[in-house]
Amino acid sequence: MTRFSERTLVEAKVSAAPAPASPRPSATLALTSAATAVALMTYTAPMVTLPDVATDLHTPLSAQAWLLNGTPLGLAALLLVAGSLADDYGRRRIFVAGTLALGLTTALGALTSSTWLFTLARIAQGAASAALLASSLGLIVHAFPSPRGRLHATGVWGAFVSGGIAVGPLLSGAMPSWRVSYGVLGAAAVLVAALSARLLTESRAPRGGRPDLAGAVTFGLALVALVAALTLGRDGWLRAPVELLLLASVVLLAVFVAVERRARTPMIDLGLLRHRRFLASSSSGLFTGLAVIGLFSFLPALLQQTVGLSAMDTAWLFLLWSGLSFAVALQARRLAGRVPPRWQLAIGFLLHAAGVLTMLGSLDAGSWVRLLPGLVVAGIGSGLLNAALPLLAVESVPAARAAMGSGAQQTFRYIGSCAGVALTIAIATSSGSGLAHGADIAMLVSAMLALVAAGSVVALREH
Repeated sequence: MTRFSERTLVEAKVSAAPAPASPRPSATLALTSAATAVALMTYTAPMVTLPDVATDLHTPLSAQAWLLNGTPLGLAALLLVAGSLADDYGRRRIFVAGTLALGLTTALGALTSSTWLFTLARIAQGAASAALLASSLGLIVHAFPSPRGRLHATGVWGAFVSGGIAVGPLLSGAMPSWRVSYGVLGAAAVLVAALSARLLTESRAPRGGRPDLAGAVTFGLALVALVAALTLGRDGWLRAPVELLLLASVVLLAVFVAVERRARTPMIDLGLLRHRRFLASSSSGLFTGLAVIGLFSFLPALLQQTVGLSAMDTAWLFLLWSGLSFAVALQARRLAGRVPPRWQLAIGFLLHAAGVLTMLGSLDAGSWVRLLPGLVVAGIGSGLLNAALPLLAVESVPAARAAMGSGAQQTFRYIGSCAGVALTIAIATSSGSGLAHGADIAMLVSAMLALVAAGSVVALREH
């Protein structure tokens, strides 16, 4: 065969090969936002139903942190590996699998009959949510390649984070029981998975090599040890089991770092820790979990136990905070070009601290009305945080590693959430002066953590 005919044959094969499917921006944004909202609704569902769930499952006060911490534990343990798998093996594939798994595990959670079975179901929900959350921003970056389009899309996606947080407690409080709400959320996730399999297009940025399973195992075990230590610490921080668990978490984290340095395709590129923008993204995620999610995950249960509000009344009250967060996050994209994401984060943390400080003494006085100004101010701050965090996450890494960058930021966010929930419950329930006084101490700690976060974000300015 002549050189001309060989070249003609090659060209014919290339022209006959199917062109890669172009992304559908509107469908991508709608489906990733819907799945994210369902994941956050599942995450926040126990906020107002915690007393009912604990009663139904015969959960003692010392173990109630596990009812809240199951999902963030699964999220934190698998977000990094999910982001890497999404980049390497297909973001659509991981997204659809995660959304379907979320639906199935949420439905199974409604059928559990003990604290540990419920906790295992919540951990599985967190793992499924990790897959869809880490891959969703990768899909968005692929569908919106221009900076302007990406800014709009990440703003909408961040708003639906707040929207899911807002609707989750409201849905749970409106249902006849917490089991029915889990069934409804499971069905919604399965529906989104079915639509995503049909409408989304695939994208990936393969690096070659095998999945970093050793890193995933060591990191996951380190988190389990840390959360267990924080949960058991309520009964005494100097006890041998707590100290051994803390030591185990430190050792496992050191092993994880060693594994990542030697891995050909690590879950996270440790070299990114030298970049200030990535550090700002990661630390902001960590403090959002510690200061914001940790407090507001348990505060509804404290309100029900101290002020006597019903689950539905508590859900409507907290809609003021979460609804404002949704509205602000949706409109925060208008700040683009005027206020950098780093400054949005600093302002968001300061507003959270100010809002929480105004709520001091309200539970002790038995007055939910005194909470309203603080919920408004903290809600605005939370909206700024939810809008700026995803944008900074994708800007802090190369575009090809968007899912990994998203996974890293959200990993730190849910590590902070696990620690924040356990810390809030430990502080609030350990006070000898009652739950209301303990809640005030927890609020003070949350405000101080937010102030530290604002200072750290400002300090990590780029040169």
